[in-house]
Amino acid sequence: MMQRRPDALAPEDIVHDTLPDVIADDLLVLFCGINPGLRAAATGHHFMGRSNRFWRVLHLAGFTPHEIAPERDRDVLRYGCGMTSVVERPTARADQLSQEEFAAAATGFEHKVARYAPHHLAFLGKAAYSVLSGQREVGWGRQAAEMGTSRIWVLPNPSGRNRAFSLEQLVAAYRELRAAIS
Repeated sequence: MMQRRPDALAPEDIVHDTLPDVIADDLLVLFCGINPGLRAAATGHHFMGRSNRFWRVLHLAGFTPHEIAPERDRDVLRYGCGMTSVVERPTARADQLSQEEFAAAATGFEHKVARYAPHHLAFLGKAAYSVLSGQREVGWGRQAAEMGTSRIWVLPNPSGRNRAFSLEQLVAAYRELRAAIS
């Protein structure tokens, strides 16, 4: 019998069908992931994967005075930040989502952004914003378009699977957003 790695999750390990948003009115920034990972969905906490660098990057970029543990993800609200996903369905990898799932999620996502009106909306990775905006080519950083009253940013995804960006490069990209908020 083949044994699973201790950190590997099987479909039966999933506790939640979706990952609850960490959101409030009038946030400085709403960080928007593509969709929940399996570990995040299983635990009910954002950016829970062992190799995910989100919490470290958030701290090093100056959004939080200390590194928040994923289990305490709601603490990020104290610092004017929140978290959501474009597509609610958890997957092991974002490439398991279809363009149709992004398109189907678009209206609900746009209503959520309009309802909570964050000052800045930061997409973590280009994929979701590309589909939502209809743009094939998307650059990093501040975008010309806005969603409602929210200024849009596209930042590198801090997932451990995204090794195209070093920790230093991630921190620099997130610091650019932090500086714009100040």
